[in-house]
Amino acid sequence: MPMLYRLIKYTAIFAWSAFVVAPFFWALSTSFKTANGVTGGPTYIPWMQFEPSTEGWRNLFGGAGGIDIVDPYWDSVVVTLGASVISLVLGTFAAYGLSRFQYRWGFVRNADLTFFFISQRIMPPIVLAIPFFLMLQFLGLLDSKLGLIIVYIALLLPIAVWVLIDFFNNIPRAIDEMAMLDGCTPFGAFFRVILPNSIPGLVVAGMFCIIFGWNDFFFAFTLTFTDTQILPVAVVALNSSVTPWWSLSASALISVAPLVLIAFLVERFLSHGSLAGAIR
Repeated sequence: MPMLYRLIKYTAIFAWSAFVVAPFFWALSTSFKTANGVTGGPTYIPWMQFEPSTEGWRNLFGGAGGIDIVDPYWDSVVVTLGASVISLVLGTFAAYGLSRFQYRWGFVRNADLTFFFISQRIMPPIVLAIPFFLMLQFLGLLDSKLGLIIVYIALLLPIAVWVLIDFFNNIPRAIDEMAMLDGCTPFGAFFRVILPNSIPGLVVAGMFCIIFGWNDFFFAFTLTFTDTQILPVAVVALNSSVTPWWSLSASALISVAPLVLIAFLVERFLSHGSLAGAIR
């Protein structure tokens, strides 16, 4: 019976791993093909089934019929990191306030404020396109990285609050009280005790912000034109009457690489106990 259990377990792990890795392997293989290699039938192993070419990769760096992906890549990094950091800072304060203090304004309570943040993600993006466009046009920030950062903050802040408020609710209030008994102010307790024990929650919220910001296409497409162009829009610009699968596959690998790297870097924080040693 233990042998059968191990067989089933490792078979399931292998099947799931193959399911996850197969698209990346296909994209990697296709990125080194030419038009004839793509249309000539299913081939996967270079030098054995097809002659590899770097045309798809060269097209991403100013090659014939391609684009220069460096500037869009840099714009994506600046916009995503800028919006994510600001959203995480503001979301941390908002989530902690909603978790630890009670607010009342007429019939509005904490639960209503929390739902207000979450409701911002319920609306379809198309509903916000025209208001955002008019707002940035009035501020003179259309087709700029700063304008896109402002829009992304509005989109990412609800995610940060949604993740962190539940995390703060699971941290015992006794930790705050003990810190204040030791002489900390409420702000001191927050910065010196709560935040150090909130690293896993901050990492999760930050990852969600980066993922949603990095993958956004709609607002980047409608609010930027020539001066600013982020990666998803640049990748779509590769398409033409003949779909360049080789360049699209290379751009897909380049696009997903930062997210994979971030996942590996922050995994060790997620595996730590969030409140280890926090309560005396």
